[in-house]
Amino acid sequence: MFRRTFWFTAGAVTGVWATTKVNRKLRRLTPESLAAQAAGKAVEAGHRLKDFAVEIKAGMAQRERELNDALGVTGPGSTALHLPPPARRPAVPGPTHPIDRNEDH
Repeated sequence: MFRRTFWFTAGAVTGVWATTKVNRKLRRLTPESLAAQAAGKAVEAGHRLKDFAVEIKAGMAQRERELNDALGVTGPGSTALHLPPPARRPAVPGPTHPIDRNEDH
């Protein structure tokens, strides 16, 4: 009698555990749950990308300071060398129409 009670209880517990496990899996596979998981992963990826961009920007600034120090552009005890802004050039260097090129007809 004790054996039957033990195996009946073990089977009932196993059945409840399996049913609970299956129901949890099914809830995780609903469209709403999948959308929430995807949104969470996208937000996480966005944070990682933002952190990566911040690290890149900091590395670029550090390297720029190193290059400026090596070239003597800026540094302790020296004045900053200000270069003129780059000259703007037109996208098309001159007249493109053949008649405009030869004005002395």
